[in-house]
Amino acid sequence: MPQYRTNTQPLPMSHLHIQTPYFESRALSHSSGRSVWLKMEALQPPGSFKIRGVGLKCQEAVKQGATRLISSSGGNAGIAVAYAGRQLSIPVTVVVPETTTDRAKALIRQENADVVVHGASWQEANALAVSMVGAGDAFVHPFDDALLWRGHASMVDEMAQAADAPDAIVLSVGGGGLLCGVLEGLHRNGWSGIPVIAVETRGADSLAQAVKAGYPIELPAIQSIASSLGARQVAQQAFDWTTRHTIHSVVVSDQQAVRACESFIQDQRIVVEPACGAALAAVYDHVEEIRAYQKVAVIVCGGVTATLAHLKNWGS
Repeated sequence: MPQYRTNTQPLPMSHLHIQTPYFESRALSHSSGRSVWLKMEALQPPGSFKIRGVGLKCQEAVKQGATRLISSSGGNAGIAVAYAGRQLSIPVTVVVPETTTDRAKALIRQENADVVVHGASWQEANALAVSMVGAGDAFVHPFDDALLWRGHASMVDEMAQAADAPDAIVLSVGGGGLLCGVLEGLHRNGWSGIPVIAVETRGADSLAQAVKAGYPIELPAIQSIASSLGARQVAQQAFDWTTRHTIHSVVVSDQQAVRACESFIQDQRIVVEPACGAALAAVYDHVEEIRAYQKVAVIVCGGVTATLAHLKNWGS
């Protein structure tokens, strides 16, 4: 079984993310018959949890003398790198696949970053981004980096300071960066016994397929509208966590994710994208894996690449 050393050093005071609200949702608690708490990462300035780890990674890169940041992304990670670059006054180039929406590209450019479109999937975009790294450049991976996980873990630090431990934590899984960060946060806060319900959409379920196979596998293609979950293979660290922590892998449909987004608008008056809706769907649809727990915390990971018009179109 692999062993990892947890970095318990505090985050810098000048971090680029904000402390987000963490509260019990009366609407979701009432409808689900259990206490449902929401960690509102959708309220981060760039629109998702990504800025926690990305911000830390970018700050460290600048400290080490980087003069340009290069990343690959289908959306939220690229937006976060672009935001961090603007805050740190350093140029940013983000390589995105051809499947990236016009809205996502516009949001990256809105942060004054350059956008390069390449490849049919994130894997192709990532390969080009890596090849572009030259002297003075720093590469910011969207999910597979220990500094990202350390930064993402800060959301659990905030949860532990604000309230008693939940019985389980529900989150969405794409490449596995959020999963790795939350698990690091659980272990460094003495919450190592709390199980995680890891939710994916069908067609982007690389973690579920890896758990079934017993090793990380690469999906032939992403066949889900939840493009932010569109990593054909999860990080090795994410898979390794399944061997040493209780993780329930859950797969929902695209339509379940979209319905959850629509319900969340009614209940909490906030728009999130289907990648986030996947985790919410586990609560709204009372999946079997959640029924044993009376108090659950949901990471509302956010995402600003979906609009009301998109949700209406997907739900039709």
